[in-house]
Amino acid sequence: MTAEPMEIERALTLGSNHVVGRYRYDIATQRWWWSDETFQIHGFEPGEVVPTTTLVLAHKHPEDRARISQVLEDAAVTGEPFSSVHRIMDARGRERTLTVVGQGRRDPNTRQVCELVGYFIDVTSAVKARAGEAANASIRAAAVSRAPIEQAKGIIAFVMGIDAEAAFERLRSTSNETNVAVRDVARQVVEMTTTGNCSAADVIAVLAPSVPSAAH
Repeated sequence: MTAEPMEIERALTLGSNHVVGRYRYDIATQRWWWSDETFQIHGFEPGEVVPTTTLVLAHKHPEDRARISQVLEDAAVTGEPFSSVHRIMDARGRERTLTVVGQGRRDPNTRQVCELVGYFIDVTSAVKARAGEAANASIRAAAVSRAPIEQAKGIIAFVMGIDAEAAFERLRSTSNETNVAVRDVARQVVEMTTTGNCSAADVIAVLAPSVPSAAH
């Protein structure tokens, strides 16, 4: 099973504290053998249930069930190495994310694929960590983008004698007319005023793209 070490290593790069369980699937009987860790991954005590294809698919997340079913069907025909990442709902009702890798074994006499063997790897904690990191990065990026907008609103409101809402509308209108992102227009306003050589007329010019003097 040459594909397994590579796929397992790839899954384990997602983080630590993964549970890795083994399985064997008899295609003729549709019965499964699970290691103790595989029972644990699915929320069962070892030997608590008899694993079957019906049971395995019943625990797949409804949105992933058809896809993983097709993966197993294809592997049962071709015997080729396979891998898939999908979600399950374990016996305790918890959603978990698994990487499953495996490969077919052939009957030495008929050369037909007779079973699939491989590993289930619980990568739930790593997926959650990655999602948390992505959410935090998104929040940080939003804050970085928002800061110059808030600064520019204050500058525009002061220079033009309008409120913050109207100041933002001037930023948005300029953005639409120039096809430049609001945050970039805001940065231009802020950068102008930090040089110390900027007048109120200069700020207004930036916000009036149709005026020739504001072309830049």
